[in-house]
Formats: sequence, structure tokens, C-alpha cells
Amino acid sequence: MNPGVLLAIAAGGFALGVAGAHRFPRVWLALVLAGTIALLGAAVPVLLGGGEWQWRSDFPVAGQPLHLRLDAISALFLALVAVLGGSGAIYAHGYWPDRDYPRSAAPGRRWWTALLLGLMAVLLASNGLHFLIAWELFAVSGYFLITLERRRREVRFAGWLYLVASHAGTMGLFAFFAALAAHTGSWDLGPMRDQPALAPLLWLALFGFGVKAGVFPLHIWLPSAHANAPSHVSAVFSGVAIKMGIYGMLRFSGWLPTPSGAAWVVIALGAVSALLGIAFAFAQNDLKRLLAYSSVENIGVILIGLGGALLGATHADAPWGRLALAGALLHVWNHGLFKALLFFGAGSVLHATGTREMSRLGGLWRTMPWTAALFALGAMAVSALPPLNGFVSEWLVYLGLFGATISRDPAAWAAMPAAIMLAMTGALALATFVKAGAIVFLGAPRTKAAVHAHESGWWMRAPMLGLGALCAVLGLAPILVWPIIVRAAATWDPAWTGGEAPALLTLSGVHVTLAVILGVAVLALWARARALGVRRGPTWDCGYAAPSPRMQYTSGAFAEVALHWFSPVLRFERTVQRPRALFPQRALHVERAVETVLERVIGPIAGGVLRVSSLVRQLQHGRLQLYIVYVVVGLAGLGTLVFLEGLR
Repeated sequence: MNPGVLLAIAAGGFALGVAGAHRFPRVWLALVLAGTIALLGAAVPVLLGGGEWQWRSDFPVAGQPLHLRLDAISALFLALVAVLGGSGAIYAHGYWPDRDYPRSAAPGRRWWTALLLGLMAVLLASNGLHFLIAWELFAVSGYFLITLERRRREVRFAGWLYLVASHAGTMGLFAFFAALAAHTGSWDLGPMRDQPALAPLLWLALFGFGVKAGVFPLHIWLPSAHANAPSHVSAVFSGVAIKMGIYGMLRFSGWLPTPSGAAWVVIALGAVSALLGIAFAFAQNDLKRLLAYSSVENIGVILIGLGGALLGATHADAPWGRLALAGALLHVWNHGLFKALLFFGAGSVLHATGTREMSRLGGLWRTMPWTAALFALGAMAVSALPPLNGFVSEWLVYLGLFGATISRDPAAWAAMPAAIMLAMTGALALATFVKAGAIVFLGAPRTKAAVHAHESGWWMRAPMLGLGALCAVLGLAPILVWPIIVRAAATWDPAWTGGEAPALLTLSGVHVTLAVILGVAVLALWARARALGVRRGPTWDCGYAAPSPRMQYTSGAFAEVALHWFSPVLRFERTVQRPRALFPQRALHVERAVETVLERVIGPIAGGVLRVSSLVRQLQHGRLQLYIVYVVVGLAGLGTLVFLEGLR
């Protein structure tokens, strides 16, 4: 079927979903699933070699004719929107039902479909003005989804912070598209590599799209928004919405000439985002905030790959640059799958216990075995452990960096430190998710909420199983998606016509063998334990007569040993109430990782601007006589300047 027909069906389904979201949740779900299936149907043929689809209207919209384009790059992201949009809608049906959220469930469904419609429009728009309109629809829909529970103060703060940051990025994009239209004489978008005068505009695009992607230090909105939004919203935001920033960088770095030094800057931003993102994640006690900072880390991994591709393009289209680009493109999908799975798992925990604080949980694997197993699978994938999908894409990025390092080229000076920082990031990621899994699911329950936890229903479990299966398939058989990655990479760099997959068939064999060995080992241990009649008992109690759950490691204690390395950037606020009297009843020790950029940089600057604004506002007092004095003084000053200029 023609992609245009399928896209029209998807848009119609989403539009009807917006209209019918209030009273008919099952009908809404059917419409959203129909729309996402149509999106997937339009994207897959393009990814499998169906060329490029374009459509231009004969009528204007906002003064410009519509120009829609679907190529391999936009189809790669569009398919991810379809998978996560449909999975999130199914999950929301069980997680955010009308009976539990009578005030926000229906608006949540409406804004969910509006968000999917905005994401679809962004990926298809090939006109700068229409791109901005779609971008704003997507941003505003995200705000209303984040603030579904706006009665809570922290939710309102997260929403306003997101809105301010989004519009700061939009201002940069408006300047970018306006300057592009002024240079070319048209709002129409397409390849423009033959116009070197446009190269400096890529810096504006890097800022505008970097805010949306959550690149460090432009990430200030991301932790609060992801932590305070409903978990299915956090999943689609982390899995695909922030990838719109990556899409913009990929799209326009492929269409525009590259300014000198851009590759080095992108690699540096990626390396810093990856390392500091996972360091801040390791410091968190809030499970969803930990996952949010992990998204900053993974955006950094993608940027390292994109920077390596830009560097390779400036060095005679070096093969190692193409490997880095392939890793970045594959990691877009891999991160979307395992991060949505992890946020769904965190939502299941929140749904069962009512808390996101890891130090108030523990022992949940007994009452939530499905969630624990699927969260463990997602944690292995995000930690880039074989045989899952996260390993494959990061391995491709490493191959690109290693190729640049041994090329004896100036590019090695960027690739070597990036590879070292990526290795440090991987070690910290493993420690971070060992901490998260152990504190939340292992040990003994720390509170009554953890004791009385319950497993999530099938509406929530089924999307988690589907995403977990995709993580396993992409890890065990990455060779299946290699042709898709090649087409998307060739769209970015037409000089790349393909080539042999970099030992992916061998990697698939190794992963399958490893998975079989692990499966056999687990089954053998389980059978051996049953045969021996192994009984469960308390762990070593260090000599205590009556150990309690409070004697377990806390989230902060788990991470404190490693995080002193990042003390110049990562700071903690401590609240301590020391025990008093001979038989103290209460003691308190609470640590909170400071949001350094927001609280130590942006916050003081914003406070200074507000103070100056308050002083200036006093000039607006309503006294007509003083307003006349202002005008006279202004005219006198202007006249003095003109007179002095005439004397020169």
C-alpha cells in the first residue's frame, strides 16, 4: 500500500483518538493501535528498500504549501514512535485507568494521541515553518502529559521547567530556520551541502535540538520531567521524544555543510553527557530520576557515534566513521526499547508500592517476579552486557573509535579520550543498575508498602514482555537489522553504499551460544537446588541478635564509595538528626544529589534576572508626570549622543 495512504490512516486514527479520548477508553486504545500499526506499515517498506516517499500539496498551510518526506532516517524514528506509542497506550490502559484517576485519565489519553500526532508531523515535515509548528504541538502536548497530576508542587515545577527549556530550544530553532530561509529564499528543506555559507547555522541547530535531546549541560529539564510524569509518559519521553533532538541533529548534519570543529564538539558533548549522566544516575535514590539521568548517558553514547561519523566524513569518508554512525543509529532503537522497558518496570513498582524511593523498597522479587525479571533484562541491556541489544550498538561505536585511533590520523586525538570515557561510562552503568536492581528487588522489604506489594496486571505486563523480547532479538540476531541501518546511514551519507556487516554474523553466533549456556546453567542450578532440598534462611547477620531491614545497604551508601571521583561536579546535601539521650527513639541521615547545573548555575542567574526585573518594575508606577520625565530624559540623552557623534 502507498505510504501516503497509511500515513493518512494513522493521522486520522490519532485525530479521532483525540476526539474520543474522554468517554471511550477501549475505542481510544483501538484507534491508537490502528494508527501506530499504520505508521509501522508506512515505515517498514521504506526501511526495507522502498526508496523515498514525498508529497507536496496544492494548497497552503500557514502560508506555505505542505511538503512531506519519508526517507530511511525519518522511517527509522517513525517506526520507533509506532512501537513505543502503541506499547505505552496498552500499558496506560492498566496503569492509569479512569477509576483511579478520574480527573486526569481522559486528558492523558487526549494529550497522548496529540503527542503521537506531533511526533509524526515532526518526522514528516520538510518545510521549516511546518517543522516549527509540529515541534510546538509536540512540546505543548508533552507539557500537559507531564503535568497530569498538577496538584503536586513538584509536578508543576517539573512542567514549568520543561516548558521554559523547550521554548528556549525552540527560539534557537526558530532562529535556525529563519536564517536558513533568508539564505536560501525558501522555507523548503532538503540537501544543501553545496552551500558552504550555511555551515555556521549548524551551531544553532545543535543548541536547539540539544535542549530537547537532554545533552549535558542542556539537560536541566529532563530529570524532573521524567521523574514526575506518569511512568508510561516517562517511557515514551525517554524512549522516543528526546530522540527528536537526535533526529534533528542527524537530519541537518546530513543536509548541511559541516562547520570546522563541529565533529570534535559533538564528540566532546557526547563523552561528557555519557560520563556525567551516569555519574548523576548512580547518585540518585529516586528510581525514575536514576533512569532519567541514564537517558542523558545514552544520548551521550549516540552523540559520540554521530561525532565519529562527522569526523570520518571529513577524513575521506573513513570506514570507521561509518561504523560509528551505524552504532549511533542502532542505539537510537536499542535505547528506546530497553529504556521504555525500564520505565514500565519502575511504573509497575510505583503502582504496587506508591513510592519511587529505592531505600523504602526491597525484596520485591518475591511478590513481583515478572517485573523483577523484566527489569533485570532491561538493566542488563542498558549496561551493554551480552547477549542483549545494548552491547551490539555500543560495540559498533567502539569499533568506530578504535578504527579512528589506529588510523594514525589527527582524529585519534578525539577518539582515544572518547573511548576511555565510554569505557568508564560502561563500568558506572553496570554499577548503577546493580544498585537499582539490588536495592529495589533483593534483600528484605524495608517498609510496609514493600511488604504488601503486588504484581502488575497483564495490561502492564504484556508491553514489558514485548519490549523485552525485542531487546533479546536485536541482541541475538543483529544481522537482521543491518540492511536497515545501512539504508539509514546511506541516507545521511550518500557516499556509503553499504558493505559487509562488521562480523555481526559471528557476534550473533557468540550471543546465541552465550544465551544457551546461561539458560542451561540456570536450569541446572535450579534442578540441583530442588534435588538437594535447599532451604531459604536469613543471610549472615554480622553477630546481631535481631537484624532488621534497616541494617541493609541504602541507595546512598551503595554509591558513595565511587562518587567521590566526581566531587568537583557532583555535590550532596545532607540532613542529619543525630540520636540523643540514653535511649534515642529517632535518628535521621538523608542525602540528596544536588542538580548542579540547575541549582548552582541556572538558578542563581535566574534569581539575579528576577531581582533586576523587580527593581525595573518599580519604574512602572502609573504616575503620568514621571513618565513624561522619562521621555524627556531619554530624548536629552539621545540628543547628547547625536551631538557628540557630530563632533567626531
